[in-house]
Formats: sequence, structure tokens, C-alpha cells
Amino acid sequence: MRLRTLGSAAGAVALAALVAGCGIRTTSVPVDAGAAPSRVPCSVAEDGTTGTAAGSVPVRVFLVCGSQLETVDRRSPLPEGKADADPVRTARLLLAQLLAVPSEAERQAGFTTAVRGPLTVGGGRRGDPAGALRLSRQPEDLAPVALSQLVCSFGESAAGAGDRTVLLGGPGPYAPKRYRCTTELRERPESVPPTAPPATATASPSEPVPGSPPAAPTG
Repeated sequence: MRLRTLGSAAGAVALAALVAGCGIRTTSVPVDAGAAPSRVPCSVAEDGTTGTAAGSVPVRVFLVCGSQLETVDRRSPLPEGKADADPVRTARLLLAQLLAVPSEAERQAGFTTAVRGPLTVGGGRRGDPAGALRLSRQPEDLAPVALSQLVCSFGESAAGAGDRTVLLGGPGPYAPKRYRCTTELRERPESVPPTAPPATATASPSEPVPGSPPAAPTG
């Protein structure tokens, strides 16, 4: 009987040594791994402010949320004339929205904007491709995320040049570039927006282009 007891005790000691050798610590206390990682919703609930309002038009802009570009639907004061019939008016309306501070609901949902003023947009100059827009600053001088917001907001609206692109230039003597809003750019807005060859069609040299900023002196 005593031999059986000694044998059982020796077996228990050997099992404990084996478990310890495997690096396993036995415990009866539950381990708290912490709460699951939280994610911002990147979505703004309908609250009445996005409904139809007199003297306003619906607009869609791209804001930053969760390190990506996400669309936000807003309403903007109605400009003189039909904004959707004038690319320059549309671009100015969208730029004003991108420069605005996100609403409380948008901030709670995780939205921010990287577009900062002073910044204006106007039409192209003589010799520019038709539909070109020019900013008051060179696009390359803007923060990459801000430029990505402009490219996608303009490119997917009436201000764009079709196929999610926009012809965008600055005040300098450089030709506008055709920037494209791609899925990859929306997922990584900190990257440089891809470009494509601009159209060869140009604005008529005999007619002034409305809204065009003055050309920078060439020396």
C-alpha cells in the first residue's frame, strides 16, 4: 500500500516537472486579454441636416477617415446658376466644403480633412485643355492627402474630366495634369495621385475662360 502511494506521488512530481519544462504555467485565475480593438464607424447617420432644404444642393466630398478616403454627403448653399452645369462653380462649391471644419457628427464618426486655406480654384487659361481647373497653389505643393481629397472630390463630380479624372494645374506656367482617383489612392491617400496624359483639345484662344486666375509672371 505504501509503495502504491509513493508511486502515485512520484508520478505527480514527474508530470509537474514535464509541464514546467514545456513552459506552461498552470493558473486558476482567468486571464483578461482586454477589450477588442475599436474601429471608427466612418459613417454619418441621417439626422435631418442631410435632408432636402430650400436654397441648397446635395454635394459629395471625400474626407479622411481611418487613414483612407471616404465619401460624405452634405448640402451646400445653392450658388447663382446651376452648379452642375458649370465645372468651375462645382469645383468652388466642393472646395468650400473640403475647407470647412467637419461637423460634430462627422468628427464623432472619425472624419477629418487635410485641405487647408488659403486656397481657391478657377478655370483654365488660354491654351489649357478644355475643362481644366487651376488652383491658387501648385498641386504638387499641397499635402499629398489634401491633393488626394481634391482629386477624388473633383474627379467624381461635374468638375471632373470624366473617368474619375480631373485636369488640375496651379498659378504657374506649367500645363495642367490629368489626375486620376483610383481605388488604391482612396485606400492610401498619402501617396501621390496617379496622372494620365491630358487631352489634346484646348480652350478656344479667342474667348476668355471665366473664373481663370491670373497667370504668374514668367520673368
